[in-house]
Amino acid sequence: MNKNWGILVLPLISTQAIANSNTVSGLCKDYLQPKNWQPMTGLLPDTIDIQANKVELQGKESAEFSGDVAVSTNTMTVTAESALIDKQKGLLHASGPLLFQDDYTMVNSSGMYADLSQSEFSLLGAQYQLTQQQGKGKAEKLRATSTQVDLFNSSFTTCPSDNPFWELEASTISLDKEKGWGETYNSVLKILDTPVVYIPYFTFPIDDKRKSGLLTPTLSSSNRYGLEIVTPYYFNLAENYDALLTPRYMSNKGLQLQGEFRYLTEQHTGTIAAEILSNDKSEANLDERYLVHWQQKSYFNDFWRANIDVTNVSDDNYLTDLGSNYANQTDTHLARKGQLSYLGEDWLVDLQVQNFEVLGNHVESYSAFPEITIKNRTPEEYLGADWRFTGQMSHFKNSDAQITDATRLHLEPSVTYNLSDYAWSFDSKFALLHTHYEQNGHFSESEYAESTSRTLPKVRLHGQLNLERSTHFLLADGTQTLEPQIQYLYTPKKDQSKIGQYDTVKMQDDFFGLFRERRFSSVDYISEANQFTLGATTRLLDNKNIERFSFSMGQIIYLSDSVKPTKNTLDGRFGDNNYNALFAAETKIHWHPRWYFSGGIQYDADEKDLIRSHMTIDYRGNNKKLVQLNHHYANDVSGNEIDQVGIFTSLPIDDNWQVVASYHRDLTSKRSIEVFAGVQYESCCWAVQITGNRTIETDLNQSTNFQDPVFDSSINFNFVLKGLGSKSRYDASQLLKQGIFGYRRPYFLNN
Repeated sequence: MNKNWGILVLPLISTQAIANSNTVSGLCKDYLQPKNWQPMTGLLPDTIDIQANKVELQGKESAEFSGDVAVSTNTMTVTAESALIDKQKGLLHASGPLLFQDDYTMVNSSGMYADLSQSEFSLLGAQYQLTQQQGKGKAEKLRATSTQVDLFNSSFTTCPSDNPFWELEASTISLDKEKGWGETYNSVLKILDTPVVYIPYFTFPIDDKRKSGLLTPTLSSSNRYGLEIVTPYYFNLAENYDALLTPRYMSNKGLQLQGEFRYLTEQHTGTIAAEILSNDKSEANLDERYLVHWQQKSYFNDFWRANIDVTNVSDDNYLTDLGSNYANQTDTHLARKGQLSYLGEDWLVDLQVQNFEVLGNHVESYSAFPEITIKNRTPEEYLGADWRFTGQMSHFKNSDAQITDATRLHLEPSVTYNLSDYAWSFDSKFALLHTHYEQNGHFSESEYAESTSRTLPKVRLHGQLNLERSTHFLLADGTQTLEPQIQYLYTPKKDQSKIGQYDTVKMQDDFFGLFRERRFSSVDYISEANQFTLGATTRLLDNKNIERFSFSMGQIIYLSDSVKPTKNTLDGRFGDNNYNALFAAETKIHWHPRWYFSGGIQYDADEKDLIRSHMTIDYRGNNKKLVQLNHHYANDVSGNEIDQVGIFTSLPIDDNWQVVASYHRDLTSKRSIEVFAGVQYESCCWAVQITGNRTIETDLNQSTNFQDPVFDSSINFNFVLKGLGSKSRYDASQLLKQGIFGYRRPYFLNN
């Protein structure tokens, strides 16, 4: 399975499972984790080794030992003041004070009775400590076998002090080593030696095995949801499939049910999920609100594979309003795709059906039912060149568009000739692009053609040098590289006004985009090109070949005005703003193991206009220290200028206290857009988190309003008794990933 949950079976109250870990937190400095017990070297199975200062025989089958007695088998060791052994019956009676050790427990006791032939041990007045997880306690009686440990009138805590912050007292605690689960009967949870709650029965894991049960509930409050309580329940149905049912109560909206089913077979792995809110009290005009999700990957054999990824929501604002684990709140569309692939020795074939659910007040997109793509898997070598072929047939539908359905056939044979050596490379490519359309809809001949074809040649020449030298500038025994490159791209002009737009959009104009073969995805519009692209990258690498610095810059130079983007875009169908003489640059600096910097710009050298820019500086110190500053600018996003600055911080105050915060501000509208803050206290025994968040509410059915935003504020509280709750419930590093902007570490090649 892709993920595991910690589980708790608890009918009356909410808590979490005892954690299974040999690692003791640095906060528990006074906690000495006992070493795992090891049997005596050279001891044969089913034999007993006894060492003592004095022995007294009692007949032929019994003996009494006294003075520094040590009894060892291949399953345990006990040291005591005295011991009486019945060899014939395999019985052992030891008097304390004594120390008992096996591979699971270490016990100080006043007395012990044991059946050595059955590996069963009973200890009285026991003070025990677990050796395979953090935990200790007392028991009036402890009984151990090779598969199970039973504690009677016992206590349990993970706190190291003699006066623990919390302690669990129970009439019986049973630990099943084979099943990996424990059971507790008639338990009382004490905090600061004060009884807090009575728990008649619950089970908990003692290793990583799974079991059905209630997971830790979460509690929060916000303007949007009111009081929110989430209580997930896990179903361990089989080794290869399981389920999760999660009731989510929101006082301002109602009760939402969330369900997830996961499965894994030899050929298939997947997840099916559904979320439903039958009646949203805050949205009286909406009917039932729901989300469905299905994701599956299939490997039938070495040649056939399949992939399904479908997410559907009841209304455009479902994600921004309710949120979900199966899509992001910032998503503007949901992809629904099914694909069957054949990976032959000579040919690759993809059969695909796909459409997009556009969220918000936008024109609906086309669906592809079906789309078939075929290409040769390896190029055919002939006359020193590589020959390739790609073919695709697609059928598009959109009942709301002017062209309601269309069939597109695209054929693209190509030939490439490449040369390369250690310090240089040259690539050349000639392709012939032929596309035929059959289009139907509500249009006249003056707008679109029912039947039209387009044939265009395309030439790409690309050369690159790879130079390097030793350098001592900024680095001792470093290496500097210089990688200049040049590209020529040619595609003639062709009237394409009779062709509709089905799955073609303008791609990102960054440094790497300068060297693409096309400006648009897919083939509905192939832009005219007669241009050179000049660019270069330089890097500094240390003596361990780790990249410490890189800088790349490049620019497109158009050889005629007619090929400039402002001249050859069709009636603004692919965006209103286009830029000429595009200059782009990227840089990454990793001058210190803890400091990172990345930045980039895109600039129109003709119009002297800044298009986009971004900057991020990160500091990642010891002990969870983190500071990140970032800035993003875009001169046109859906008609709006975006100029935003943000900061993330995670700062430990001392060993116990930690503060996290993030702040994002829109410099154009001069207001905050998201504020998040949290404080955490963590000791060896318990942890508490308090977080608050304030962010702009998004309504995809309305135009973006930068003047009068509506904010949603929330506060969350999380309290965990360590040892009864997994670390994921109080990991402060995860807090910064919450919210719309979520912390992301800058990307570096050496990450």
